[in-house]
Amino acid sequence: MSIKLSSSVPTDREVVLGILNNSIEALNKLYAAYFPMVLQLILNNNGDEDDAKDVYQEAIIVLYNKVRSGNFELSSKLKTYLYSVSRRIWLKKLTQQRKKTNNIADFEDILVVEDDLEQHEQKDLQFDKMKIALESLGEPCKTIIEDFYIHNHSMQDICEKFGYTNADNAKTQKYKCLQRLKKLFFQS
Repeated sequence: MSIKLSSSVPTDREVVLGILNNSIEALNKLYAAYFPMVLQLILNNNGDEDDAKDVYQEAIIVLYNKVRSGNFELSSKLKTYLYSVSRRIWLKKLTQQRKKTNNIADFEDILVVEDDLEQHEQKDLQFDKMKIALESLGEPCKTIIEDFYIHNHSMQDICEKFGYTNADNAKTQKYKCLQRLKKLFFQS
């Protein structure tokens, strides 16, 4: 039995169910979804694409074994979990390399990685909060904000779409919507 995945980035639940049901498709989508994030981590920290592939493969194996063992409890987003596991694997490899070369100066910029995970988790939380705030904003504000900031529509386009008398009125409405969105964001 395999799980049908709906999009190119599977949900955390789809991945876990896919692993439990031996879905190759789930693993393939998981591999494609978050590899660019791990590649960037490795490239920024003295590695190359081959290193990134090795590290990501090891991280997926760690995830796979954890899920299959039945002891897996996800306390963060799967993306954050894979980033953290990949980071640990890479730092361990760098430490082993350093022991071989005994030249710590080669790896001084690696220490920056420590802050990356915390920042990554904070951004994930803020994106989730913004999504919830936007969903609870209501119409027409939700559509105005999405049209302007996500779909890059002009104020003139928004004016015509919603029947405002001029672009300035649409701009005023957008401002009021932003204020409501801001209030909802900081309340959550």
